[in-house]
Amino acid sequence: MELLLKKIADELSIRKEQVENCIKLLDEGATIPFIARYRKEITGNLDEITISKIQEMISYLRNLEIRKEEVIRLIDEQGKLTDELKKQILEADKLQRVEDIYFPYKKKRKTKADIAKEQGLEPLAEKIYSLESMNELEKEAEKYLSEDVKTVDEAIEGAKLIIAQNLSETLEFREKIRDEMLRKATLLAKKTKKADEIDLKKLYQDYYEYSEKVSKALSHRVLALNRGEKEGVLSISIVFEESDRNFIEKYLLRDFNKKGILELYQEIIKDSLDRLILPSIEREVRNILTERAEEEAIKVFKENLRNLLMQPPLNEKNILALDPGYRTGCKVAIIDKNGFFKENTVFYLVKEMHNEKQLKESESKIKEFIKRYDIDLIVIGNGTASRETESFIAEVLKTVEKDVKYLIVNEAGASVYSASKLAGEEFPDLDSTVRGAISIGRRVQDPLAELVKIDPKSIGVGMYQHDVNQKRLDESLGDVIERVVNSVGVNLNTASWALLSYVSGVKKSVAKSIVDYRKDNGKFKNRKELLKVKGLGAKAYEQMAGFLVILDGDNSLDRTIIHPESYEIAKKLLQKVGLDLEEYENNLELSRRKLRDFKYEEFAKENDYGMETVKDIYEALIRDRRDPRDSIPKPILKSDILNIDNLKIGMELEGTVRNVVKFGAFIDIGLKSDALLHISEISEKFVDDPSKLLSVGQIIKVKIKEIDKERERVGLTKKEI
Repeated sequence: MELLLKKIADELSIRKEQVENCIKLLDEGATIPFIARYRKEITGNLDEITISKIQEMISYLRNLEIRKEEVIRLIDEQGKLTDELKKQILEADKLQRVEDIYFPYKKKRKTKADIAKEQGLEPLAEKIYSLESMNELEKEAEKYLSEDVKTVDEAIEGAKLIIAQNLSETLEFREKIRDEMLRKATLLAKKTKKADEIDLKKLYQDYYEYSEKVSKALSHRVLALNRGEKEGVLSISIVFEESDRNFIEKYLLRDFNKKGILELYQEIIKDSLDRLILPSIEREVRNILTERAEEEAIKVFKENLRNLLMQPPLNEKNILALDPGYRTGCKVAIIDKNGFFKENTVFYLVKEMHNEKQLKESESKIKEFIKRYDIDLIVIGNGTASRETESFIAEVLKTVEKDVKYLIVNEAGASVYSASKLAGEEFPDLDSTVRGAISIGRRVQDPLAELVKIDPKSIGVGMYQHDVNQKRLDESLGDVIERVVNSVGVNLNTASWALLSYVSGVKKSVAKSIVDYRKDNGKFKNRKELLKVKGLGAKAYEQMAGFLVILDGDNSLDRTIIHPESYEIAKKLLQKVGLDLEEYENNLELSRRKLRDFKYEEFAKENDYGMETVKDIYEALIRDRRDPRDSIPKPILKSDILNIDNLKIGMELEGTVRNVVKFGAFIDIGLKSDALLHISEISEKFVDDPSKLLSVGQIIKVKIKEIDKERERVGLTKKEI
C-alpha cells in the first residue's frame, strides 16, 4: 500500500499523507463533493478534480494488484511459475504489461504448434537455433520421426510452427511491435461490397477510401470507423509501410545468426508475423485507439454536460412553452414564474399546413394568454417546425403592446422525459405531449432542476455517446451531475426526487423517501428533521446535510453552506462579536458590519479549530449564499427572426454555443440549423482543443464566412473579431 500511495503522490505532486487521508475517507463512503468542501484540513485542501484523480488512480492500481495475484495463481496452477517470472509480474506497473507476461500461459484453443509439442517436436525447435545448415536440420529431424510424425518435412514443419508461436508470445517482441504499430502504421478503411445497399444516406462516404496514420487518428474518426465497421459498411485494417515491415522482420531476425538456414528463419518470421503476431497486435491497437477515443468522447461529453447544467436560470418569468409540430399542431403549456403548470392547449401555426381560420384563432389565443398570464417569455423547442413556429411568433409579437421576448431552446430529451415514470408521477393527468412542452419551458426557468430528470445521453451535447463504454459513460456523467448539483445546492423543500438523488450521500430510494416525507408532513423546518426520514441514517445525513438548503426554516444557518457539525463553531464565532443567532438573523446588515473586521485566523488558532473550516464558516456568515450560475451570461432573448437570406459574408452576429466537438463547435445564430465554427476558425492562433476556448451555453461573437443556401449550411469564423 505504501508503494501505491507514493506512486499517486508523486504523479499528482502532492504529499503522501494527503493521498492516504483522502483514500481513507473515500473507503469510508465519503463522497467527493463532501470531502472537497467539509474535510479540507484532513486532505490538505484538495479540490474535487484532484480527489477524483486519486479515486481513479487507486482504483486502477488496486485492480492491477488483484490482476497480478490472479495471474500468478493461474501460472502457478500450471506448474510454470518461476521466481523470475513472479518478479516480472510483481514489478509490472501497467495492466497491459501483466497481460503481455501472461499471454503465453493463457488458455487458448489448441493450435498446430501445441499438437507439434505433444508429438515431441519442442526439442527439435530449440535445436534449430544452433544448427548451421539445412542438411544438419534434416539429419536432426530424423531423430524425431514417430507414428504421428512420419516424414522429415513434417518434423521440420512442426518445429517451425513451435518457433513461430514462441515468437508471437515473446513479451519483448509484442511490446516493440505494438509500439511500432501505434507510431508508424496506417489505419485503412474501405467500403464493403454491401456498403451501397446498407449506407443509403452515404453517412460513411468520407471513409469509403480512407487512410491515416494511427498516431494521428482523431477520436471522433475512430468512433465513426468503429460504427461503420459494426454496421457492415466499412472494412478496417492497420498496415505497415514496406520499410517498417522490413525493420520489424530484421528486429525479430536478430537472434537467428546461422546463415546456413537464414531462409528458413525468414519463413518462420514471416509466418509468425502474418498469422499470429500482427493480427493479435492489430486487435490490441484497435482496442487502444477505441479506449482513447472513448475517453476523449466522454471527456468532451462531460464538459459539455457540465456547462449545459450550469446555464443560469431565468427566474421570475411567466412562460408560454411551445413544442412545435406540423400536422398535429403545436403543443402549448403555460408555466407561472414559480414553475407551476397552469394550462395547456394546441396551436396551429404553420401557414403551409393549416387554414386561415386556425391561424387566426391561434394568433388570438396567443395574445389572450400573454394578457391573462402576464407572459414574459415564449419558449420554443428547436425540433420539427420550430422555425415556422418562430416565424409566426415573431410576427405576433410585433402586434403585442407588452415587451415579450422569445427564446429557442434545445428540446433534446423532452420526449424521453414526457414518457418517463417520473413525468407520470409529476403530471398523472396530462398527456405525454403536454409533459414535453412543460419540460421545454421549465428548462429555461431552472435548467439544472429540469435536465437532471432526463438520461444525460438524451440531452444532445455529446457525439457517439451510444458507441462508447456505457458503464463508464454513465458513471462519468453521473459524477458530473453530482458535482454540479452539489456546487449549486438544492432547496430541500422544492426539489424533485430526481434532483435530490444527485445530492452527496443521497441514494434514489432515500430521495423518494424525502419527497414522501415532505408530502406527509409538509415542508422541512430544519436540516435535523432529515433524520426522521425512512432509510436515512447518520452517515447519509453527514454526507448530504450541507448541500441541502432550507430558505424559510427555523434556523438561519440552514440557508448557508455551513455543515450542521459546525453550527457550534458558527455560534461561538458570532458570540465573539457580540451576537447570537437570533440577532444575526433579525438584523443581517448590522451583523455583517460587526463581522467585517473579525479576524477569523486568530479565532481558529485560539480555539484549535481547522483554519479552512473557520474560513468557510466566516465567509458563509458575512455573505449571502451565491449561486455559481449567476456569474454566467443569460441566454439571448429575441423579438424577431433571422433568415439565411438575410445573411451576408462578413456579417457579425452573436450566437449561443450549442455543442462543442473535437473539430469545432455548433453555434445557434437563429437559423433552422446550427452553424459550424470549425476548429481552424476559432482563433488566429493554433487551437488543439475547442473546449479550451468554448463551452456549451456560451454567448460569442462570430462572423459569417460561408453560406450554402442549397444545403442550408453556414460556416462561421471568430478570426478578426
